[in-house]
Amino acid sequence: MSRIDYEKNNMGTGFRKIDVDEFSENNFKEEEADGSTGPTGKQAEALITALKSAPLACKNQQVKDNARNLMQKVLLSIKSNQIDDCLAQLDRDLIDVLMKYIYRGFEIPSKDSSSHLLLWHEKVYSINGIGSIVRVFTDSKRV
Repeated sequence: MSRIDYEKNNMGTGFRKIDVDEFSENNFKEEEADGSTGPTGKQAEALITALKSAPLACKNQQVKDNARNLMQKVLLSIKSNQIDDCLAQLDRDLIDVLMKYIYRGFEIPSKDSSSHLLLWHEKVYSINGIGSIVRVFTDSKRV
């Protein structure tokens, strides 16, 4: 195969059809970062929904375990830099329920969950203080 035949077969003109200006930094538009849209908004909504539907008065341990597993998935899916945004959307009662789930997660840890739960604990403690911990340990309703 001669050099000309090689170039003709292997050097197409497809690269010329790409609009490189489309990939320019000037054309890049960052998505709006408000709490209602995007991943953080959806995760905060999932967190709020799971906290509001916590089976506090339920006596069926399987239901409580399923709720704990779901909550742990939600907590672990929220990145550490998004925790403050999610907590800002919770009231004191929901934060107390969250603290119950954090302690429940410490009882039954999964892979890499303890460090993330400690981060959640630190953030909740900085908002609600020692009162949240006392309310969790003195409340007879468990998650």
